[in-house]
Amino acid sequence: MIRKEELKDEGFGEKKEVGVVESVEMIFKDKEVPPWQNQLTVRAFVVSLGLGVLFTVIVMKFNLTTGIIPSLNVSAGLLGFFFVKTWTAFLERTGMLKQPFTRQENTVIQTCVVATSGIAFSGGFGSYLFGMSESVAKQSSEALDAQNIKNPHLGWMIGFLFIVSFLGLFSVVPLRKIMVIDFKLIYPSGTATAHLINSFHTPQGAKLAKKQVRALGKFFSFSFLWGFFQWFFTAGEDCGFDSFPTFGLKAYANRFYFDFSATYVGVGMICPYIINISVLLGAILSWGIMWPLIQNRKGDWYTEPSNTSLHGIQGYRVFIAISMILGDGLYNFFKVLSRTLIALSAQLKNKGPGGVIPVTNSPSSGDPDAAPSFDDQRRTQVFLKDQIPTWLAFGGYVAIAAVSAATLPKLFPQLKWYYILVIYIVAPALAFCNAYGCGLTDWSLASTYGKLAIFTIGAWAGKSHGGVLAGLAACGVMMNIVSTASDLMQDFKTGYMTLASPRSMFVSQVIGTAMGCVLAPSVFWLFYNAFPNLGDPDSQYPAPFALAYRNMAILGVDGFSSLPKYCLLLCCIFFFGAMAINAVKDFMPTKWSRFIPLPMAMAIPFYIGSYFAIDMCLGSLILFVWEITDKAKAAAFAPAVASGLICGDGLWSVPSSILALAGVKPPICMKFLSRGTNSDVDKFLGGR
Repeated sequence: MIRKEELKDEGFGEKKEVGVVESVEMIFKDKEVPPWQNQLTVRAFVVSLGLGVLFTVIVMKFNLTTGIIPSLNVSAGLLGFFFVKTWTAFLERTGMLKQPFTRQENTVIQTCVVATSGIAFSGGFGSYLFGMSESVAKQSSEALDAQNIKNPHLGWMIGFLFIVSFLGLFSVVPLRKIMVIDFKLIYPSGTATAHLINSFHTPQGAKLAKKQVRALGKFFSFSFLWGFFQWFFTAGEDCGFDSFPTFGLKAYANRFYFDFSATYVGVGMICPYIINISVLLGAILSWGIMWPLIQNRKGDWYTEPSNTSLHGIQGYRVFIAISMILGDGLYNFFKVLSRTLIALSAQLKNKGPGGVIPVTNSPSSGDPDAAPSFDDQRRTQVFLKDQIPTWLAFGGYVAIAAVSAATLPKLFPQLKWYYILVIYIVAPALAFCNAYGCGLTDWSLASTYGKLAIFTIGAWAGKSHGGVLAGLAACGVMMNIVSTASDLMQDFKTGYMTLASPRSMFVSQVIGTAMGCVLAPSVFWLFYNAFPNLGDPDSQYPAPFALAYRNMAILGVDGFSSLPKYCLLLCCIFFFGAMAINAVKDFMPTKWSRFIPLPMAMAIPFYIGSYFAIDMCLGSLILFVWEITDKAKAAAFAPAVASGLICGDGLWSVPSSILALAGVKPPICMKFLSRGTNSDVDKFLGGR
């Protein structure tokens, strides 16, 4: 499962060019910065809760369909600004407004919403947590004993997240000044978000924001109603527009078709062109070439015990995809780690950034002796004003770690207390590396650290002692720590550039995380109960990374004995191939490297098919034509239009789940048959 910074994991995010505004703080110099307590308003958290529900549903849908999670920062910032601005404008007209809406309060909303929806990613509902379930275990046909299976239940999922989701926040709090002020790390996503929020609160930016909200609302309504319309035609299996054989029945059998998904058309408009092209290339390579060729070797290379057995064609699909994911992830892990160590070494030796560490809005980046700008002085003054006590960070980490080490073995007896202790000893160092590397490159390698935990803890425990489940649980602990640490540091950077207090940022992150610990399991529980075939490769919600993570755990405890013939050789080729492609991409000139595909993007359709790649490429085509005809308007409104498409279709998932739970079935099945099959059906019906 991959989100913006992994994509948010493996560089799949929007790599926005962060513009430098000449003295932003001069624009706001006459506006008083409210105390940190006044930045934490009731209306801010009410709006955050509402938006948190919306974005949790959207992220959950991404988790359970393809695992690609685009950046939703623009949507969260735009909608947060719109709702509070509308409310305060109404109160102002009635003379009841007591506190104006500030950019600091806007930043609090943004932080809380992103923290809430972030738990839907780091909670592993489409990866390690759902990978523990019996339904996913049956697909792998390995490690089916009770000690390697734990079915989802609302109670233990909420408890687990509350135990592990707060440690990352305390692990990096003492380093906020070093990261943001001393090292001047750019944190591209945090910086872009800050520029967005600052622009909203200028007169010109507020006018544009209103137009963007109107565009978002139009396409939100269209997307929601389109999802509602499609529902009427899905009364049976393979029914409806999402089973339309766009390129013919043969292509449909190999998962090449357009499924009329507004969500992934929107995703295609947000993701860079190279991502969408990479996904399409991966689909052509796998479903268009490799799988048909391997299927011709049935009986020689493999037998087909079942459609989901890892000893058949499914084994090639899953393990080759995993090998590409691991190759790409490990390459980026060592690349970011090396850059981090080199840059950190330069800083500690007082050599200055010297072009190694990117900075923003800082004239001192080129000359260490240059006087800081007005923006730097103002922001540093506010950032250092409200300190978070170091004793609170250390005490909070130790206390939560102690409670966690005592309670996690109760939830997962296979995960011994000393496994947890080892994780918590090394976790702060890994959280620092991840937060620092994210500041350099915008890449959070949370899932890579989680995969390392799967292999190490799983192999340590052993299969006979529940190593599969222990590895998956350890993955959850590690992912939550390093993911929330980098997210918090991104928020500190945003707060630094909008003059929001570090205390209000921290409190907002804590409250948002707590909301997410309840909302994310609840939304997943709704999906889990509404769709009995959740996780099935041929279902509406295949949750591809759940099976991938479980098979990584099996690989960790079993070794390579479970792979079908020649699968290991192919895995090695694609593992090192992914590394080689990344290396070529990094060392080639930019004018050529931008055309080289990304292995992580190519790996995703290897398992689930290419239907979503068609949607994403259509989104890219729409954006491309729009940019040719009116580039300025496309730059201003494309993110809002894409967000509307994503949010509307995502929100439709809630009523569709409720209808499924209530036993309300669609009235029509629209199915597409070949001419011969249709003739046979007509004869059968005619003979009755």
